[in-house]
Amino acid sequence: LETHFFTRRGLVRAVNGVSFELMPGETLGLVGESGSGKTITCLSILRLLPRGARIMGGQILFDGQDIINNTESEMQDLRGKKIGMILQNSMAALDPVFSIGTQVAEPLAVHEKLPWKRAMAGAVDLLRMVKISDPHLRVRNYPHELSGGMRQRSSSAASIGPHPALLICDEPTTALDVTTQRQYLDLLKELQDAT
Repeated sequence: LETHFFTRRGLVRAVNGVSFELMPGETLGLVGESGSGKTITCLSILRLLPRGARIMGGQILFDGQDIINNTESEMQDLRGKKIGMILQNSMAALDPVFSIGTQVAEPLAVHEKLPWKRAMAGAVDLLRMVKISDPHLRVRNYPHELSGGMRQRSSSAASIGPHPALLICDEPTTALDVTTQRQYLDLLKELQDAT
């Protein structure tokens, strides 16, 4: 895979010949220094590249289909439902003007076609699954009312709700303290084992 940025200063090869394969049930870690292209690789898979970036070559095969040439409509069907992503900054991932419940329920309503009341009940179940205490109360909270660990877990709940086949985690423990990091990684492993 090759993803390049076209800037005023010239061409930047952010992703230059990355190749890997991931089978169901497997975990793959991309390791590299800051600025080495890990996040751009993730965003390339979802085709959510920032302005000035373009996929210049290679393939992204998902379920045997090359999704590089998918239309935006086809990608919207994949994002969230079949490919989920947990971002490293939960405050950026969660919208401050919507309740946690609304943000966790929305993917269920959109991708699972659930009526809103059932989607909200599903949001409570998902918050319980990611070990948030009193989930029936937390659905009413806004992101700024939760701790960093609870925001990250809420962001995860929104990502796993539609049961994506591929879950991309972009440094999801960066903003968490060491104890919360361990708990969060254990949670992700439990979720993986459960699917």
